[in-house]
Amino acid sequence: MRARTAQTPEEDVTRARQDRLLGILSRDGEWATAATLADALGVTPRSIRSYVTAVNARVRSGTAIESGPLGYRAGADASAALRAGGGSDAGTTRDRLHTVVRSLLNAPEGIDVFETAERLHVSPATVDSDLARVRSLLGGTELTLERSASQARLRGTEMAQRRLLSRLAHDEMDAGSFDLAALRRTLGVGSVGARAFGPFKTDMVAELGALGYFVNEFGIGDVVMHIAIAADRVERGRGLERSVADETASQREIGEIIDRLALRHLGVQLGAGDRQHLATLVLTRVVAPGASAPSQDAHARLEPEVADAVRDVVTLAASEFLVDIAHEDFILRLALHVQNLLHRSREQAWSRNPLTRSLKSTYPMIFEVAVFIASGLQERLGIPLLDDEIAYIAMHVGGRLERSRRADQLLTATIVCPGYYELHELLRSSVDRSLGQAIEVVGVETRVDPDWGAIDTDLVLTTIDPPAPSDRIVRIQPFLTDSDIERVQSAASRIRRGRRLARLRTELERYFDPRAFVRGLDATHGEEAVIRRLGGLLVDDGVIDQDYVERTIQREALSSTAFTDALAVPHAMAMTATRTAIAIGLADPSIPWGEARVQVVAMVAFSETDREAFQTVFEQFVEVFSERDSVQRIVRRGTDFAGFLDELVAVIDG
Repeated sequence: MRARTAQTPEEDVTRARQDRLLGILSRDGEWATAATLADALGVTPRSIRSYVTAVNARVRSGTAIESGPLGYRAGADASAALRAGGGSDAGTTRDRLHTVVRSLLNAPEGIDVFETAERLHVSPATVDSDLARVRSLLGGTELTLERSASQARLRGTEMAQRRLLSRLAHDEMDAGSFDLAALRRTLGVGSVGARAFGPFKTDMVAELGALGYFVNEFGIGDVVMHIAIAADRVERGRGLERSVADETASQREIGEIIDRLALRHLGVQLGAGDRQHLATLVLTRVVAPGASAPSQDAHARLEPEVADAVRDVVTLAASEFLVDIAHEDFILRLALHVQNLLHRSREQAWSRNPLTRSLKSTYPMIFEVAVFIASGLQERLGIPLLDDEIAYIAMHVGGRLERSRRADQLLTATIVCPGYYELHELLRSSVDRSLGQAIEVVGVETRVDPDWGAIDTDLVLTTIDPPAPSDRIVRIQPFLTDSDIERVQSAASRIRRGRRLARLRTELERYFDPRAFVRGLDATHGEEAVIRRLGGLLVDDGVIDQDYVERTIQREALSSTAFTDALAVPHAMAMTATRTAIAIGLADPSIPWGEARVQVVAMVAFSETDREAFQTVFEQFVEVFSERDSVQRIVRRGTDFAGFLDELVAVIDG
């Protein structure tokens, strides 16, 4: 046998960094320098240049990453490059590992190590290493790997084996999005054809809608993945046994739809066990009662324990964060979601959420409320919640807050339009129609010489030139144009941002302390050690006690506080500090934090008296550090506390 050289773990790490580089550029869509990207990945600028060359080599006829005077940005073929190279079964350690797992799952009697090595063109020692990795994948799956001489065999239930396939498929998919090509790589090229699943999904959504259900598109891809796994296993004679639990009318109805569509599109006849299992997945992941469903029907479906737990935790969160979420309709919708989540947790059938990362970085305050709710539900109901599941709770919270705070975001405006027939009335009507969600017109001046100094609204929209320019005065045409609308929206956004950051600057100057500043963080012993070091400075200053530090570490374990690619904000959920203070740590180069890398760690200790400031500081602080160029400026020039504060204020002031 002639063994082919296997890809080493080090080469896998390099490939993963190349993928992450491509992911960062694709997500941001902007130019980024080699130095900035090197900080984000924890490598040198020279490595970034070699990664760019390697990534572009994946799509020889196109460009995955563009190069220019401003650095690098994602090219037209970025998506193709992310998927390139995944089809080879033995090309990378991950591909080969998946092949070995598939072989184990498809061979109840086990596999022979030497035969497998020959088939994959690697050495038996390499397959032994892969089997060791398989063991590391089995945690929590109720599967065991048995080894006898050259034979290796998986033992466990069919459901446990499907969970392992699901885990592999999720590993193949980027950011939780449903990818049929990745799914087929996991199941093998001989699996049910990927082309069938587009029509399958379309028909299933239509039939569920006809039954009066709202369909969660974020969850349906995950369910289609499970249907694909079920179809593949049934074709191999590995169907599920029927559950001993009684089948509900809803399960039976949805199971019949899935069975009919599986036969039509996939050519697979599902058994009773698979129909019931997949119907349960649909009911707990994909659908919710339609708008026509009576409220009493929804209440009747709720388990009292779930309803009580959600009500108590939401009421506590509303009080703790001063947010307007303790409403009956919100509690009912969230309780229905949590009840489905409880059923999924019993099956270890977690839902992926492709919006997790963006929700966390764009709406950190909403995500923090969701973490608080998730922590309370974990304590009351025993649900271990992952970031993706917390993100679904954040979507519920964000929807409620959007309803309650939309009016608070309106800016007031005065229209200056000298009277001529009904011209000013037409203009006001156009402004209300086109800009009503951003501004509220509270006055109209029809004089050609208005008292400009007496106009005190947030914005002034004028058809005549003002005596002096101002950031809040926007020149518009008597008949509103698209360009006028864009200028007004831009001015409104600028004013809102300026006010937010002005409040932030005022707050931060109160909370920073030169004695709680560290440059050159050491992440050798992980996030906990960094939290203890920064927390120790606040303990020494009498701001918090050691218990606060421990609770900060516990909060970090629930969900990483790396809210952007550069910033982590560790904190405890209870506001028990004697006063609000922030300990700052800078890292150059970046350090690992959760699944990200950061350059700034801001450990925040809030006091009970600063509840209202929590939202301002938390959300706007994250906003400042969401811009990579600003982070680089602050980290590079902030060689001491005074320099850090000067640069931070300069960035805030723009």
